[in-house]
Amino acid sequence: MRIIKVKLKERLNERGIGQKQLAEMTNLTERTISELVNNKTLRYPKNAIETIAAALNISDMNELLSLEEKE
Repeated sequence: MRIIKVKLKERLNERGIGQKQLAEMTNLTERTISELVNNKTLRYPKNAIETIAAALNISDMNELLSLEEKE
């Protein structure tokens, strides 16, 4: 079975941005950011993904999401 993995933690580390800072940049809640960073989200809010991609200047969703085999 394959699962969607959010690679937000990696993108934040690359940019030296913390979860709280991203929440401030995007006007999303820290809880939403934390759930995405820790892959705890069952449904991915389209507006949150789009907002994060814009804030991090991501134009290719493969930088943010991947499809991986479930461990």
